[in-house]
Parts: sequence; structure tokens; C-alpha cells
Amino acid sequence: MRANAITGSAALQRLLDGNARYAANDPNERDFSSGRAARIAAQFPIAAILGCADSRVAPELVFDQGPGDLFVVRVAGNCLNTDLLASLEYAVEVLGVPLIVVLGHSGCGAVTAAIRVMKDDAELPGHLPDLIRAIKPAVVLAGKAPAGDLLDNAIAEHVRRTVAALKRANPIIKRFHESHELMIAGGVYDLATGRIAFI
Repeated sequence: MRANAITGSAALQRLLDGNARYAANDPNERDFSSGRAARIAAQFPIAAILGCADSRVAPELVFDQGPGDLFVVRVAGNCLNTDLLASLEYAVEVLGVPLIVVLGHSGCGAVTAAIRVMKDDAELPGHLPDLIRAIKPAVVLAGKAPAGDLLDNAIAEHVRRTVAALKRANPIIKRFHESHELMIAGGVYDLATGRIAFI
């Protein structure tokens, strides 16, 4: 039996339990050298995480998981592009992960930049405009919300839009999701509390 032969919902519960421990500052004690030899031969992560590159949001820590438990891909603004999609396809097709989590976070600088570009015509250097382009639709939708903070709403909307895009992602992710072999969820990490709210 594969080490990650659990359902997506069971994997999600492990992450929820781990985040509760992390937020309470009561993480599991680990011997990080234990199992190192076994990990040379193979990896069996229980989940793949598409997260923001923000240095304050380290998925292995905020979910209180050990080496080999998570297959993590990160980019500013937790945006989905072809390279990251290919990495997630590998996690699903080859490594057999039963769960993908799109993880945004409070105070996201990439989403803040997208708002500034749209509201104030701010100009960004280098390749940043390419990154911001992926976030703009979420800002537009968040701007139509009847209540709430624009930044918070846009962060949550961007996570929801990315989850929806993954569910439609042919040929691999969509097939596994539609056959119920893969669960896709989204959450927002709160920098102040350490808690993740799934949306």
C-alpha cells in the first residue's frame, strides 16, 4: 500500500489538524533525519500545495507536516501558469497525491499590487505586469462585492478562481478530479493568527 493511499478528504483533515497544532504553537516533535534513507528511493506526499512565494507562509510549517508529506509549488500571488500546472500534474499522475490545496494569504503583496495597478494606474517594473495580469480578474470581481475589504475579498476570489481553473485543467487534473480520485480545495492563511480558513 502506498504511503499516500488515503482519500483527499482524509488528507485535508490531516492538514486541518496540523494547522490547528501550528496555530496553537503545539507542533509535533520530529526527528528530521528519521526516514531520510527511505525517502531516497521514493516520495509519497499526501497533498500538493500551490502557494504564494511569501517568506512568511511556509506550507510545511503552517500545516505541521514533515519531510516528504507535501509537494509544494510556490510563486508570488499563488498564480497558476503552465510550469506550475505541469508540476501539479506530475504530483497527481506520477506521485498519486489525492489533494491539491491552493493557498493564499492575508496581506498578499501581489494582490495589493494588482489593486494599485487597477485603481491608481501604478506601473510595475520587469515581468511583474505579467504576474499581475493573472490576478486582475479577481480584483474586478471583488470590487463588485457588496461588503468587506477589497484586498481581503480579492485574495479570497483569486483563490476561488484558481481552484476553478484547476478543476478545468485538461488533460490530467480535470480527469482525476472528475473521477473523484483528486480533491481540490482553497484556503487563505492569516498572517496574524496562523490559521487557515478554507473557502
